[in-house]
Amino acid sequence: MKTAAWFAVAGAACVLAAATPPRTQEAMFSAGNAYERFMGRWSRELAPLLVRFAGVRDGDSILDIGSGTGALAAAAATAAPSSAILGVDPSAAYVAFAQGRHGGALVRFEVGDAQQLRLADAGFDRTLSLLVLNFVPDPAKALKEMARVTRRGGVVAAAVWDYGEGMEMLRVFWDAAVALDPAVDARDERHMPLCRRGDLAALWRSHGLGDVSEEPLTIETRFSSFDDYWSPFLEGQGPAGAYVGSLPPAGREALRLRLRQRLLGDGPARPIVLSAQAWAVRGMRR
Repeated sequence: MKTAAWFAVAGAACVLAAATPPRTQEAMFSAGNAYERFMGRWSRELAPLLVRFAGVRDGDSILDIGSGTGALAAAAATAAPSSAILGVDPSAAYVAFAQGRHGGALVRFEVGDAQQLRLADAGFDRTLSLLVLNFVPDPAKALKEMARVTRRGGVVAAAVWDYGEGMEMLRVFWDAAVALDPAVDARDERHMPLCRRGDLAALWRSHGLGDVSEEPLTIETRFSSFDDYWSPFLEGQGPAGAYVGSLPPAGREALRLRLRQRLLGDGPARPIVLSAQAWAVRGMRR
């Protein structure tokens, strides 16, 4: 099964994958509805920004690598309704969810591995990837494949969260977790590859892509309450959700209380607005 290998975290964040049984690794990225509640609200806001940044035009043939629950493909279909769009993801559950919600005559999804695409050379005008490359064991191999299936003069573009400074939802979470247990720092997503300024651009240039540019993409998301912020972490999706799921009840409650104090202080319940920044890169296939 490719799903566990696809999402084994590279670099320092491999500590999380090494400490997590394969079935749990798959579960981190396997439930479409749970992922939508956890990260979908962010993906839906960010996806149109990447579509614009990549210069998607109506009628382009578009490949969405790591299509997940379909946010990027849906944004591309809205911006370019005459475009044929293919989403590829290693999770059969995500593919089924995306196909059921966003599939149609011009939009389809299939199970596949970014590091070994079962697609012909030069078949797409735009190849995009949203919030995925830092989870691929070999991002360079995935980028090589992305370039291979893009026509000459076509665009390869991607975006990855700035986990260290720009993604407030997760920054607040991991800061609170590490304050309670410093050993958890190894699991903090800020250690993941490609999430800092210049990382994606350097990777793109190293693979011979031309006219490379990198920009920050920033969004805000509103949570109706603290529970609206906290409850998605209980669904077990992503490294943060997997960590919450590993905690005993007392540890989970201590983390919840610390997060509430961090976000609301001693004040009453109220909505919470958090910002998130991703680094986006685009380049032309020569």
